[in-house]
Amino acid sequence: MNKLSSRQVVVFLALILTVIVGLGWYYLLITGFSFLFMIVGLVLFFIIAFYIIQYAIHKFILEKIRPIYKIIDFVPQKEKEVKLKLTPGFVELADVEQDVENWAQNQLQEIERLRELERYRKDFVGNVSHELKTPIFNIQGYILTLLEGGLEDPSINKLYLTRTEKSIDRMISIVEDLESINKLETGELKPQFSIFDIVKIVEDVIEMEQRLAKERKIWLTFTDKPDKPLMVKADKKRIIEVLTNLVVNGLKYGKKNGFVKVGFYDFDDKIMIEVTDNGIGIDKKDLSRVFERFFRVDKSRSREQGGTGLGLSIVKHIIEAHNQTINVQSVLNEGTTFTFTLEKAK
Repeated sequence: MNKLSSRQVVVFLALILTVIVGLGWYYLLITGFSFLFMIVGLVLFFIIAFYIIQYAIHKFILEKIRPIYKIIDFVPQKEKEVKLKLTPGFVELADVEQDVENWAQNQLQEIERLRELERYRKDFVGNVSHELKTPIFNIQGYILTLLEGGLEDPSINKLYLTRTEKSIDRMISIVEDLESINKLETGELKPQFSIFDIVKIVEDVIEMEQRLAKERKIWLTFTDKPDKPLMVKADKKRIIEVLTNLVVNGLKYGKKNGFVKVGFYDFDDKIMIEVTDNGIGIDKKDLSRVFERFFRVDKSRSREQGGTGLGLSIVKHIIEAHNQTINVQSVLNEGTTFTFTLEKAK
């Protein structure tokens, strides 16, 4: 009975009543009652019983079900709306049960999503205030020192003004990075697609970052440089930004005499780029958060290295704006590998 529709329930009950009455009339038939009269009577009884039971179910059960849709603010699908119009009085009880279960599941998911957003909001506000607080306090200290007489002291005035400028530049970088992420998230900053050789772009990035690599005493090179161009369709400027962020990230957290390598994998319709290092690595529990805004694996070391803490978040947004994917694998104290895909040019 749990799997039957309301129409099937009505028919089933009407048939049972008809059979019961039919058995009584059959007894009368064998005692001399008219067979034709019995058949006509059973048909009439079935029809009457059908509509009476339908009315009872509709009045006392289905009318109680319809307000549920208003209570849960649920709008049935168009197919179900048409079905209700064509068969007034009948509602599939199984559909009602499924609709309520779906609504309850959606509510639970929505509550969980809101909790996650609230946690993210609190973390974000805390991180922004923390990141801005340091340069603001530095600027405040330098200016107060200058106002209290340091401005006339040639040994510190230029030094403190230079440091103030660096703190201001850091604040500007944070604001600009946040603005970039916001534009990428809202779709305001759309990729400007063009066709270019990704091998040449990586070569340019490696050349630009060789100075930093030498300072860190880290070997920056290709894993296995392709002997032919690999043409991709992407936003050239943004992909340079992605590669620069990943390479610099590997250099900043690499080990002395270590390496940062960039490799390629040619698939049917995609090119996968891999940036790998043998640096400090990332703890397994932190891997799922590396693309979060302001998240830092080693907070004390991150402060020393500079940066806004938004680089990897920007990288992820840029790759997703290309409808591609980026992944990270890492082992603590052994190294990290970032891989992302780009559409191959046709």
